Amino acid sequence: MKIFLDANILVCVLNKEYPLFSYAARIVSLADNKKFTVYTSPICLAIAFYFAEKKSGTQMAKKKIEILVEKLSITDIGKNEVLQSLQNKKVNDFEDGLEYYAAQGNNCDVIITEDINDFYFSSIPIFNSRSFLEKHLI
Repeated sequence: MKIFLDANILVCVLNKEYPLFSYAARIVSLADNKKFTVYTSPICLAIAFYFAEKKSGTQMAKKKIEILVEKLSITDIGKNEVLQSLQNKKVNDFEDGLEYYAAQGNNCDVIITEDINDFYFSSIPIFNSRSFLEKHLI
């Protein structure tokens, strides 16, 4: 199964934001399971870095991102994803559109985010971390 992680999942893990940390961390750990390929995008990593840097400082944030990058697959976001996001009249939030088309371009089966309503336009199933775990692992 191919999973795409939105930035808020990464932020939750990097900053140990409870009560969602345990769910989000378990989702990220699926990258070690051969049944799953866990994706995110450079934009999600940039957003996660920003919030990790605010909490932990630049050097620690860089170390945390480096660890994530070793585990996760990284999508490409190029001209096609930008144009698709801009041309889809259902997409109101450009960044969410970019994430969606990055996930779609890598044939992801699900998108995991804590802001499910941000992806109201998605044809890819959307889960929050807890609901994904409950449906697929528990």
